[in-house]
Amino acid sequence: MTNVLSSNIAAQGLSGGVAASGYPYVWSQTRKIAFRIAFVFFLLMCLPGPGAWYGTVLRINWTHLHYRDLYDIARFSPIRVWSVSGDSGRWGFWSWANWWGILAVSIPAGLIWGLFDRKRQEYNLAYYWLLAIVRYRAAIGIIGFGFTKLLPVQMPYPSVGLLNTNFGDFTGHKVFWLSIGIVPWYQVFTGIVEVLSGSLLFFSKTAALGASLLIGALLSITVVNLAYDGGVHVYASYFVLLAAFVLTYYLPRFYKLLIRQQYTVPVDIVPNFAHSRFKWARIAIKSLLLFVFLGVLLYLQFMNFLYDPYKQPSTPGVYALRGYYNVTDFKLNGNSIPYDPTDTTRWQEVTLEKWSTLTFRQLRKVPLELSNGGGGPMKDINKSFEVSGVAGGRRVFQYFADTVEHVLYLQDKNIITAQKYKKGGGGEDDDIRKDFLVRDSSKFWIPPYALRHIGDENKKIDPLASSARRNRVFAKGLVDEGRNKMILHYTVVDGGQKVILNGIDEHKDSIYVLLDRVNRQYALSESSVHAGKYE
Repeated sequence: MTNVLSSNIAAQGLSGGVAASGYPYVWSQTRKIAFRIAFVFFLLMCLPGPGAWYGTVLRINWTHLHYRDLYDIARFSPIRVWSVSGDSGRWGFWSWANWWGILAVSIPAGLIWGLFDRKRQEYNLAYYWLLAIVRYRAAIGIIGFGFTKLLPVQMPYPSVGLLNTNFGDFTGHKVFWLSIGIVPWYQVFTGIVEVLSGSLLFFSKTAALGASLLIGALLSITVVNLAYDGGVHVYASYFVLLAAFVLTYYLPRFYKLLIRQQYTVPVDIVPNFAHSRFKWARIAIKSLLLFVFLGVLLYLQFMNFLYDPYKQPSTPGVYALRGYYNVTDFKLNGNSIPYDPTDTTRWQEVTLEKWSTLTFRQLRKVPLELSNGGGGPMKDINKSFEVSGVAGGRRVFQYFADTVEHVLYLQDKNIITAQKYKKGGGGEDDDIRKDFLVRDSSKFWIPPYALRHIGDENKKIDPLASSARRNRVFAKGLVDEGRNKMILHYTVVDGGQKVILNGIDEHKDSIYVLLDRVNRQYALSESSVHAGKYE
């Protein structure tokens, strides 16, 4: 292959031992040492590290895909070499500890490689393949990242509950997410930039432009996450690093053309695929990746946007209950509690969303949920965007509605308050711990007759959004994570202007809540882009 490469260079009329890109064909000793270390480093950075990633890929049913199947292929972290626990490992300099660990492995590996390869004069061919690996890794990853913005589900438009939360009760990252969510067409634009940059990276002739776009887009995301404590600055900067490495290949010719203003020929060092057995394999692999990650993933993401948004519950709420309400009467164990903004038991206001969520405000300290709000991608209870980053006593409950008996079965969406909660557990649906599963349906907290009235949650979305992954998650059976629960009977009166809730709250106390509907107007314009189907 080296001879093929050399003949290709000669055929292009390059002379003087230097490529048109600016890189010599006889490398200096320093350049060779640096390349060996860089080769090991970026190869490790591009290989999937978590063992769970391989299991996820092996479980994919390619005939019945969910968008998360392809998204999870594209979204992985490098092999884990070193990590630092605690806040310093989450936010500070040491959040990049794994990079330093990989570099610490790469330096001796590159030096040992040099001991066994002293006579080699250049690594042009290896450089080409390393660039190809890095380009394709960055392209696939950022396209998966970008589609959640292009079809805006990553940062949803604020729910009614969030619209009625005091600004000072939001964490910094929640403020940023909402500031993007309220302008969905800007979110779409950022998605276009990310998908475009990834698409350009698939082709060597447009790789420099793609890398430049990627650095511009993801460097801003890195800074934003550092400034707003968003928590994904390491993953965002990962793509900045990959794109910067790709761009370094083109910097010598940019310098020659733009700074020194010298004649520059845009010719790359590439194997002569036109006369090799790799020609058709190269075309087939690139075509397959383009089809899967630009065509199939776009369709699957569109289905997700329409019927099962990433961070919004997909199950419609009871239509007659939807709205914002004042609490005009509240009784606890039969005793009426008058309005008092300092009372820790009385509900202050209630919202019932267009999806199956009820929220109320209560002057009570609740653990702050700091995830990005995605949770498990299947079940509504794990889509925690409504509760993540929200303080001030805002309580958020997901409900199953028995519309025959007019009963709501509610669970607290803040997993941190769950009795069985353990840090690192109860997250992704594919990772449900065995002790959460309820084998005997008669012992589940929702009675069997009500479960029959409620129906299968998996079937409450359009069949077009069905997938083997979703079916597999729901087939595991009933799950009880020990979340706070309420069982409330609902009655709609006065032509829908009043709602009565009465039943058992999370503390096993009897409550009675009289709600008066308020047609509240907001300064914020209603979104023109709506994810999900709730009619």
